[in-house]
Amino acid sequence: MHVSDLCDAHLLALEALDAAEQGCFRAYNVGTGIGHSVREVLDTVGDVIGEHVPHEVGARRPGDPPVLVASNDRIRTELGWCPRIADLRSMVSHAAIWRRDHPEGYGET
Repeated sequence: MHVSDLCDAHLLALEALDAAEQGCFRAYNVGTGIGHSVREVLDTVGDVIGEHVPHEVGARRPGDPPVLVASNDRIRTELGWCPRIADLRSMVSHAAIWRRDHPEGYGET
């Protein structure tokens, strides 16, 4: 999930909350609707930053689902939200650029 899309979803949910009756509560998934394996994420990060990402491969933990993808159908239907940046390479590239430009994080304001 791209941070900009996550912010947009939160703002829409807050606007809907303001318009809703007191005590009304709705939960929304804000995933892209596209699943990525840990391997795919590691490979994409390594490709974008130009170096291998150190990691260890271990056995699947008991109870881990083989696939887990968030459905964003409810927030699309009820609030009209959809991710603008849904491809993994773009998400990783934007994060890498931000990190390059802010090596110390946010720092003091």
